[in-house]
Amino acid sequence: MELFPAIPFDQWRDTKTTVHLFCQVVGKIRLAASARRNHWWNVPFHVTGRGLTTRPMGLVDGNPIFTVDFDFVDHRLIASTVDGRSVSFPLAGHSVASFYRSVLEALAALGVTVNIADPSPFGLAEDHPPFPEDTRHAAYDPIWMTRAWQVLSQVNLVLEEFAAHFSGKASPVHLFWHSLDLAHTRFSDRRIDQPAADLVTREAYSREVISFGFWFGDATGGEAAFYSYTAPEPDGLAEQPLRPAVASWVPSGAGRMALLRYDDARAAPDPRATVLAFLDSAYHAGAGLAGWDVDDLACPGGVTTDPSLPADRLTPDKVGGTAV
Repeated sequence: MELFPAIPFDQWRDTKTTVHLFCQVVGKIRLAASARRNHWWNVPFHVTGRGLTTRPMGLVDGNPIFTVDFDFVDHRLIASTVDGRSVSFPLAGHSVASFYRSVLEALAALGVTVNIADPSPFGLAEDHPPFPEDTRHAAYDPIWMTRAWQVLSQVNLVLEEFAAHFSGKASPVHLFWHSLDLAHTRFSDRRIDQPAADLVTREAYSREVISFGFWFGDATGGEAAFYSYTAPEPDGLAEQPLRPAVASWVPSGAGRMALLRYDDARAAPDPRATVLAFLDSAYHAGAGLAGWDVDDLACPGGVTTDPSLPADRLTPDKVGGTAV
């Protein structure tokens, strides 16, 4: 299939809003039922071969081990436990309120009890009622939702490829459900003091970071795009060159963000190479000004030892004595 198929925001705006709120419901379950990780790494979803997953959770909160998956091929929500039991229901035909009830009922049928401290949307630009009261958002177009998942799957692998070239502390490629963006973040050892920031921000940005990602756009922020930012932002960042030439630095809060429109990437002769070049240029812009040791942190070929060794010729002596 085409790399980076068209995903015009106006064509699936209502479905995107509904599914975003569905993700927030399940995301708050993940937040309540998982062991906390630095920088909130326990909270995001991961892309699967059929949609999105919370990954296994439970135990820490007294529940059995369970997982919640969005299947955007058959368009179902699937709750399952480690002993093989599962409950599922269609994603189409639900308002946010009925989806919220159905998820909790599915989990209860599996012996899972989750207490969502604040059953309301988080971090959205528009005002929305609490989940149990939201009967307005109920659009679900399976064709557009499958398209959106296919885009996420492709972007996920491009970000994974980019992530492989860094040997320092870095996040997985994961999807933050509060903003519905797929992200990968690189960290330095520099601690950042933020006494005035809220709890979420203090933990997310407790170290100097350069973050990269993709989001679908929204009613206030425009169209789908790839992005990168450095936090704290070093002086002169917006004067650094970006590749390709159509990429630009745009205002973002009190600083600037590197932006490559999705449509510009997909129109390029080699969309994959174009996105990788954009991400690399944004990284070098931020890392260079922040004083990172770019050469020492490099991981050419995805390995830290001998990048000339082909991946299909790994031998036991090259992999800790384990044949592969």
